[in-house]
Amino acid sequence: MTPQYRDDAVVSASEYYKNAAIERKKPRANKLHSLLKRTIDIVGSLFGLIVLSPLFLIVAICIKWEDPKGPVFFSQIRVGKNEQPFRIYKFRSMCTDAEDKLKDVLHKNFISGAMFKIKDDPRITRVGKFIRKTSIDELPQFYNVLKGEMSLVGPRPSSRMEVDGYTTYDKKRLSVTPGCTGLWQVSGRNDIGFKEMVELDIAYIEKKSIWFDIKIILKTVVTIISSRGAS
Repeated sequence: MTPQYRDDAVVSASEYYKNAAIERKKPRANKLHSLLKRTIDIVGSLFGLIVLSPLFLIVAICIKWEDPKGPVFFSQIRVGKNEQPFRIYKFRSMCTDAEDKLKDVLHKNFISGAMFKIKDDPRITRVGKFIRKTSIDELPQFYNVLKGEMSLVGPRPSSRMEVDGYTTYDKKRLSVTPGCTGLWQVSGRNDIGFKEMVELDIAYIEKKSIWFDIKIILKTVVTIISSRGAS
């Protein structure tokens, strides 16, 4: 008895092998993307730390001039990829007794989703207001990028308090390495609520590409120069 071949079976087999080939390529493509992204992170962070070192010195002098008793840098535990904690570094923009004064300004705080904010925070110093507005306070994060704890581009690193309020859907943004800048940061920052931030971060994760990262970096530079959207 001669077997009868069906066209739909042939098509199904063809589609199966085609899909299988695509699936085999995905890990390879992801590995290449990760390698290129990490290379750009290392080169970019080293370049930033070296070229901007004179600016680092000037900012350090200004911070010490306004508040001689306080440290130049501020560090805080943040939640990174796969909920791994790491210590993030910034230039100090608040007075040295900021934690003690926190209770006095709690009435000014508001929570947008799981995002904690304080409007018109009186603990911010004069130098702090300027370096925050220009995002200079975040330049020490190049060190975090060099260590591999952060990337140049990625979702905003969250505090443990924020993550504790996340839903399962919100935690999708923790599946990649957090970044110094990202799609959310160049899309309005303080004008965007928590839900919109999560959607933008997830959209970035799904669309991830080196070219997309480069576009975000360039847009970040334009945003910083124009001093729009920074807090």
